[in-house]
Amino acid sequence: KAYILPSPTGIITKLWELRDVLFIVHLPSTLQIVVIGLSISIIFGGGLAIALYKHHPGMPRSLILASAYAGWAGSLPPEEVATRLERGIEHSQRSAEDMINTYIPTLYDESSKKEDIERVSNMIADFHPEGTRISLKAFAEADYRDVLPTISVPTLLLYGENDQRSPLHIAEAMHERIPRSELVTIPGVGHDSNIEDPETFNREVRNFLMRVDTMT
Repeated sequence: KAYILPSPTGIITKLWELRDVLFIVHLPSTLQIVVIGLSISIIFGGGLAIALYKHHPGMPRSLILASAYAGWAGSLPPEEVATRLERGIEHSQRSAEDMINTYIPTLYDESSKKEDIERVSNMIADFHPEGTRISLKAFAEADYRDVLPTISVPTLLLYGENDQRSPLHIAEAMHERIPRSELVTIPGVGHDSNIEDPETFNREVRNFLMRVDTMT
C-alpha cells in the first residue's frame, strides 16, 4: 500500500512538530514503510519526512529525500532565511498570478517543457494563503541538523543539477551528515526533478529500493 501524507499548506498548524501526524494519516505506529519526502514548488515534503523520522525513527525502513532541506534554519544562512520568509509572506498576500510569476522562474528556465510549467502553475494557483504563511514560518524556524546524524536507515538524496531553491551545496551538506546516504544528481533539471525528468527520477528511486531490498 502507498500512504500519502496530506499537503502541509492546508491542514497542519504546528507543521514541523508532527507529533500527531500518524493520527492524521491513520498509520499504525508499528508499520515500517519507505518514506519519500519531495520538496516540490512551495510544499516542504523533504522536511516533513525528516520530521517524521525525528518523532518516529522506528517507522521508516528507508528514506528518499528529493530537493530537501534540513529546515531553512538548518540549511540556509540566517539572512537568507529572513529574506525568504519576508518575501514568502508578502507573496502569499498577492494574487495567484503574482505567486506563479514569482516562483516559476526559480523552479524552471526557458528550456523547461511548457506542460511542466503549466502543471506546476496550476498547483501554485491552488495555494491557501494562510496555510502557506503558517508553513513558511514553521519551516523558516525548522533546524534538523541534529537529526541528520541520527538517521540510521538507508537514505537516497535526489537533487536537480540546476536547483536554485535547494542548490547542490545543501545536498552535499545533507549527504555529509546522514551516515547511510547516497547522493544522486539529476542533470539538466531544477527543483522539481520528478516533473522535469520523471524517467530518471523514477529509475533512481527504483534502483535504490532494489538495493535496499537486498540489504534486508
